[in-house]
Amino acid sequence: MNDRNIERAKKLDTATLSDALDRHGLNGQCHKIKPRSTDFRMAGRAWTLMYGPAGSPPGTVGDYIDDVPPGSVIVLDNGGRDNATVWGDILTELAHRKGIAGTVIDGINRDVALCLELGYPIYSRDSWMRTGKDRVQVEATQVPVNIGDVRVCPGDLLRGDADGVVVIPKSHEEKVLASAEEIQAAEDAIRTSVRSGMSLREAREKHRYHQLQTREVAQ
Repeated sequence: MNDRNIERAKKLDTATLSDALDRHGLNGQCHKIKPRSTDFRMAGRAWTLMYGPAGSPPGTVGDYIDDVPPGSVIVLDNGGRDNATVWGDILTELAHRKGIAGTVIDGINRDVALCLELGYPIYSRDSWMRTGKDRVQVEATQVPVNIGDVRVCPGDLLRGDADGVVVIPKSHEEKVLASAEEIQAAEDAIRTSVRSGMSLREAREKHRYHQLQTREVAQ
């Protein structure tokens, strides 16, 4: 099924979407979640999973990959843990083969070399090799999770590029995308004006740049 808003998001960078989120007073910028390569780009709907400390006996770190639809962004909340990973090369290979759009982790991943080789987008806090087996376990899937101090619900729209990841809540995506498109059009017009000899101050005033970035006040 063609998802028009995913296609719209692909044409917008995260900085522009961040400005649009700010305009509407929405928290969607995932703090300290970074791409393992600045070449990575992704856009898709969230498929979420939450981890917790392993019990006794320990539960599984997850064979959920079979349930994730192609085109989804796998969103893993590992509570920001940096002492055990929840993603490695087997998951990278399978996700790439299935056509998953990318993976976002509030925590760390390992086996970075394969995601770079395949061009499979992974966004996380960092990378380290120690397994999460017997250290963490799956608590729930397809529930609201936290990624970089941002709430992510199943079906929310995510966009990632070299600057990081933004989350657009599904209930607000039409207005956020429309504002981002408006901001992008103004920035493109400013560049054209400046290249033609206009000063930056004049170009920004002409194209109402500062008004576009002003937070809207609820009526």
